[in-house]
Amino acid sequence: MRPDLPDPASAPELFEGVLTRRVMAFFIDSAIMIFVTVVISIAGVVAGFFTLGLAWIALPIVIPLVLLGYYAATLGSHSRATVGMQAMDLVLTPTRGAPLDGWKILIHPLVFWITVWLAWPISLLFALLTPRREMVHDLIAGTLMLRRSPMVQHWQNQAAKASTRA
Repeated sequence: MRPDLPDPASAPELFEGVLTRRVMAFFIDSAIMIFVTVVISIAGVVAGFFTLGLAWIALPIVIPLVLLGYYAATLGSHSRATVGMQAMDLVLTPTRGAPLDGWKILIHPLVFWITVWLAWPISLLFALLTPRREMVHDLIAGTLMLRRSPMVQHWQNQAAKASTRA
């Protein structure tokens, strides 16, 4: 963990309602991904008739790629948030000093879906027991979910402290 990461004791506004916001963001993102999956599936079924079934063979591969593309396009953007996370004023922040790019962006959702499939109550329990409200996939991927709007002020304060020390 980086020492400049926000602490719930000194910056509680960054963690206020994060778990509730994450759940709501999950539902928003799920609705978007379900819609995209349905559209792609319909297009694949129709294309399957014209390609004598070849498009049907591709559907199991295309759908996961589209979902990974959704995460890559949204988490990989400058906002570092999915559409649901943006709507809920959340941002994904790295905790190990390395920027969120490339494979690191895809690790977070992959580990998230694995932990949700295996044991979502355990992941939520971790979030209730960790001071920064981190879930299992956050700890594995080295990320932290924060509220975006108060975070901007926090990082500005950290930059000011660093410049006065130098």
